[in-house]
Amino acid sequence: MKTIHLGLYPTLADWEFGYVAAGVNNPEYQSDPGSFRIVTVGASREPIRTIGGVTMVPDVTLDDVTPDDSAMLVLPGAQIWDANDEFVDAALRWVGADVPVAGICGATVGLARSGLLDDRRHTSNAREQLEPTGYAGAAHYVDAPAVTDRGVITAAAVAPVEFAREVFGLLGVYTPAVLDAWYQLYGHRDPSGFYALAGQE
Repeated sequence: MKTIHLGLYPTLADWEFGYVAAGVNNPEYQSDPGSFRIVTVGASREPIRTIGGVTMVPDVTLDDVTPDDSAMLVLPGAQIWDANDEFVDAALRWVGADVPVAGICGATVGLARSGLLDDRRHTSNAREQLEPTGYAGAAHYVDAPAVTDRGVITAAAVAPVEFAREVFGLLGVYTPAVLDAWYQLYGHRDPSGFYALAGQE
């Protein structure tokens, strides 16, 4: 079973990782049903409180895992990404080991601080959000909901569906046809996507 590690830290943005977690943990429509799972990871085992006021307890800590244990590190946004150094360092370790990293919203600030966006196409909530990091990748910024480049996924806070689509596509969670139907339903809110998915059963 392939493990996708989901970062947990205070002020986590609840709405940004839901589609990823649901798609990974629900074997329905998957290319290889039951081959993926979500494991939450924190800097410690202390419970964290999300922006929405939900208390979550990490399954493991960063000290417990290595990139070799992981298929991907998923980093949601939060209000602490100007100083979330443990996960900035983790992102560097994962990418250095050729394991993908996906960051949405404020996590793109951490990825910019790490240098991972200096030579990759990327996006964020706005170009201006990344400028204070002093990163060297402004010329590679793309005004798009989500972008994947060489194992690094970035997305805007308002694009959790597109973020999930990039994660699913990079990992091969769904076949291309299923992924298209999934996005038709959740991205375009087109009911015909539901029937297309049903036809895959």
